[in-house]
Amino acid sequence: MQLSSGERSILAYFPSSSTAKEAMAALKKEGISEIQLDRVSRFGVSLDREFNNPIAGQADTITGLTLYSSDTDQYTNNDARVLMATDPSVSGIGADDYGVAGGKAFLLTVVTDEHNLDKAVTILKEMGAYF
Repeated sequence: MQLSSGERSILAYFPSSSTAKEAMAALKKEGISEIQLDRVSRFGVSLDREFNNPIAGQADTITGLTLYSSDTDQYTNNDARVLMATDPSVSGIGADDYGVAGGKAFLLTVVTDEHNLDKAVTILKEMGAYF
């Protein structure tokens, strides 16, 4: 993506998706609408609610629950599933402070014009973003 003249981008990291979504709503309330929320991971990420929903009794794999990895159900992709299961975040046994992106795994990308840049940064700081 190439920014147009006068546009600025902000990359803000959050430790939880709920906080990132609150920041997103606050930005939209101020008229800043070019916002994208992503989860940063060592693995391909897709929230696969169909296979990995423990409330509905569909938690087929531990890797699907802990790493948010789609296409790792118990019947397919065994090699990838076995390798992902060795990750300390799956087993619960690992190094202290082991995690994703320094514990700030939710990335909010904001594109705005120079006029709204300071306002956007202020909102993100108030919401606890890390830059």
